[in-house]
Amino acid sequence: MDSVVDSIPTHPVSALMLKRSRLLFLLLAVLLGLSASGVYAQERPNIVLIVADDLGFSDVGFNGCKEIPTPRLDELAASGVVFTNGYASHPYCSPSRAGLLTGRHQQRFGHESNPEPETQWHGEDTPGMPLTERTLADALKEAGYVTGAIGKWHLGDAKPFWPNRRGFDEWFGFSGGGFSYWGDLGKKDPSLGVHRGDEPVDPKTLTHLTDDFSTEAVKFIQRHETEPFFLYLAYNAPHAPDHATRAHLQKTAHIEYGGRAVYGAMVAGMDEGIGRVVDQIRESGLDEDTLVIFYSDNGGRREHAVNFPYRGHKGMLFEGGIRVPFLVSWPGTVRRGVKEHSPITALDLFPTALAAAGMDPTRNEKLDGQNLLPALTDADKRLPERSLFWRYSMGNDSYGYAVRDGNWKLVDSRYKERKLLFNLANDPWERNDLADQHPEQVARLSGMIQAWDADNVAPKWSDAHGANVRKEEDARSEAVEKASRGERSR
Repeated sequence: MDSVVDSIPTHPVSALMLKRSRLLFLLLAVLLGLSASGVYAQERPNIVLIVADDLGFSDVGFNGCKEIPTPRLDELAASGVVFTNGYASHPYCSPSRAGLLTGRHQQRFGHESNPEPETQWHGEDTPGMPLTERTLADALKEAGYVTGAIGKWHLGDAKPFWPNRRGFDEWFGFSGGGFSYWGDLGKKDPSLGVHRGDEPVDPKTLTHLTDDFSTEAVKFIQRHETEPFFLYLAYNAPHAPDHATRAHLQKTAHIEYGGRAVYGAMVAGMDEGIGRVVDQIRESGLDEDTLVIFYSDNGGRREHAVNFPYRGHKGMLFEGGIRVPFLVSWPGTVRRGVKEHSPITALDLFPTALAAAGMDPTRNEKLDGQNLLPALTDADKRLPERSLFWRYSMGNDSYGYAVRDGNWKLVDSRYKERKLLFNLANDPWERNDLADQHPEQVARLSGMIQAWDADNVAPKWSDAHGANVRKEEDARSEAVEKASRGERSR
């Protein structure tokens, strides 16, 4: 049986011919004294932003994983820059994506919680990323890019929130959060299924969403290889439910713990799909004309993911909840084979993409991130130094916070009901709480949080995060207490 890749038609135009035609157009622009972007737009790089869902920090080879095979991501990492201190802007799904696609702290516009499924439009009170927010797709579309969204959206289920109404020309995916990889709706509203634009996709035509999303990404590149494109490829892997094909499960047959083996197969399947996307970029002669970014929307999920050596998991503001696998590759432009240790955030990707597209990111005063491109392309330039902030809602006007300033990090935890201070230079694992030894740092960092929080607004809707993390803390306390009940006093 032919593979999915073998069934995709190829184009007769060779990579060499494409590169020669671009060079001729650029030379013509110079000779005529015209703006090159006005004559031929392809000098601007294509931008491919790939997002994993709940991927553990140590579940990729380029961060040291030995049991889950991720050869294509490792190859991509070797071709560019890996950020060892790369952060998501929020510890769980929907708010993180809102920050990513707006370049702004999600607390600035009230998107601080996961929206409950709501397919009907009820005006501005409908849960979803506010329509007043401008997306990266909006900005790049105005700059002449064709834009496509593939995969998980999770920024509102009502039609006005859908990606093909938020700057994306094309959309293939689903609007909600967790979803069956087989496309099975069960008892869900049919509008929560997979769509191509506004049209629902027959679940019988789907195979496995990870493979389907990869195939759609390959086809998108083929359709638009002669014009600048922005592709947002948001896998739902390895988010639950745990569904994997038998072919992908063969890649983790050596893992004896069943849950970890299935999770690992989901990661390996995503890696294979990313490899197909990268192969198509090369076959189209676009490898040196394409900026590829990969990161996870938040820390690894509690079950089966590994955030080692960091503390915590998805939903927490310890490093395991926000420090994520993060890389940037742009052969011939971005430095190659570099591990960058300076802290960055997903909020930096919006201004970086604008700069790569030849736009001035400083003209957008609302952006909270900074342009990374100068440091990514020039070894003599340093990444911007600044403080990084996080907040999550616990409901009832209660919030958890974190700030990283240099190597000092303060976690103001609402489920542990205390402030914890760490020096990440000596203790990146957050094992030693220094709050009692350094009350002056606690006071200083608390003041920084308060000043940052003054520009934030209350969440427009709530979710179950507060209740869930309190349940986790209670279960942890019960397990610890149970383990020590038989101890005899000496």
